[in-house]
Amino acid sequence: MTNTPTPGQKISFQADLEDWAEGMDYCAVRVPAEVTEALGTTGPVLVLARVNDSEPFQVSLFPVGGGQHYIRIKAKVRRETHTKTGDRIRIRFTVLDRSDVVVPDDLASALSSEGVEDAFNALPPGKRNFLIRRIDEAAKPETRERRIQDAVVAAHERREKMADRG
Repeated sequence: MTNTPTPGQKISFQADLEDWAEGMDYCAVRVPAEVTEALGTTGPVLVLARVNDSEPFQVSLFPVGGGQHYIRIKAKVRRETHTKTGDRIRIRFTVLDRSDVVVPDDLASALSSEGVEDAFNALPPGKRNFLIRRIDEAAKPETRERRIQDAVVAAHERREKMADRG
């Protein structure tokens, strides 16, 4: 399977919330094989998701091999929906175009204060989206801040590469 999922594609399914990493507050849901098949890829898929009637959140379906995807469900979403490991939940998501990724305000501010917004935007889309996704998925404020700094460093490195070429 090497097709690209269609941006705007809407999918819904029910699954059990699983404890993904023993001893950690990290839960995920197995994406049914027919959903992965409908997406047409075994690679990561950026989506805007809802659990039951939660607020929408951006996340990637992540591949785990064997043509299988999982979707991580943050503790914040589980609290909002009053769900716990073992509960049956409804997942609804819309496939996003990678260009739909929005730079969070705190990252935009950090990039601006360092003067590296253009360099960040010049990063390959996959790298840029990965950095933003990691920031958005941070559970603790200090982790989020560290990941913002990682993105700023990546932007500085990109600016240096652009200067070396130019």
